[in-house]
Amino acid sequence: MKTAQVKENKIVIKEMDDIKLDGRKGAIVKVLGCGLCGSDIVKFVHKIVKDGAVLGHEITAEILEIDSDTKFKTGDRIVTSHHIPCGECSFCNHGNVSMCKHFKETNIFPGGFSEKVFVSEEHLQNVAYHIPENMTEEEISFYEPLGCCVRAIKRCGLLKGDTALVVGLGSIGLLMGEGLKAMGYKVFGCDLIPERIALANKMGIETFDFSQEVDAVFMTSGADKAIDTALKAVRQGGKILVFSSTPLSNGYPNNEIYYKELTVLGSYSPSPADLKDSYELLTSGRVNVKDLTTVYPLERVQEAFEDTMSNKIFKAYIKISD
Repeated sequence: MKTAQVKENKIVIKEMDDIKLDGRKGAIVKVLGCGLCGSDIVKFVHKIVKDGAVLGHEITAEILEIDSDTKFKTGDRIVTSHHIPCGECSFCNHGNVSMCKHFKETNIFPGGFSEKVFVSEEHLQNVAYHIPENMTEEEISFYEPLGCCVRAIKRCGLLKGDTALVVGLGSIGLLMGEGLKAMGYKVFGCDLIPERIALANKMGIETFDFSQEVDAVFMTSGADKAIDTALKAVRQGGKILVFSSTPLSNGYPNNEIYYKELTVLGSYSPSPADLKDSYELLTSGRVNVKDLTTVYPLERVQEAFEDTMSNKIFKAYIKISD
């Protein structure tokens, strides 16, 4: 089967042996397509993964072979996430599911940029859903990234009527804004790229003019000025939710945090409950993700990485199978 593998400073198409159930509970699925996540780019650019790694986790798929006690069967079209927390450890009990050891050890294999993937019984039980007839593959592929946003919004603990600013209006920033709106909050956005602001306005995210302050700032950009922007916009006693990598040379001035009594927190990956909420938001139409994706065939996955990094597109979806 074809896979897109990390090879030095490139993503190359390579054949690898077909995967089989071999007595395991779960399913072998044909990957229809896979969204390109910012974390895939970080792992590639900063060489976090070894050569031969297959990136990608935002998959849509069709079940080819299955041995499962779940509702799924051969021929079903599904969307799934890639990690499952144990639900019992100290991290899970404190709401830090992304830090759970079991969470980090579970994954789809070999990775989403592949013609076939093994999805475990645990995945089928906890984080897999049928693709609804009224949604395209590209739209439902936002299931996992929207789940990340849902968790971030929950962790921020906003109150009814609170206002939020999203700093950075790339695909994840727009998705965060959509999630905030759907969950009942007033949302503003800012970005250095005019086309992004225009699209955000079209989606109902108002431009922030810095003549006011907000209750919370969601940093979906890791740009140098993002921290300064967040500190300028947040009200006294407000919150800053970090949802991106920031420059190692930059940081939060302690006096700002101290005197304004700010709460600065991070959020990473979603729990099954967050993913359930994400699925419902998407399938109900409360979150709009139409026209955010640009589709690339698997053979052009390197181009998809490059176009995303150079801000030519909002979101890449790698089409793998029909």
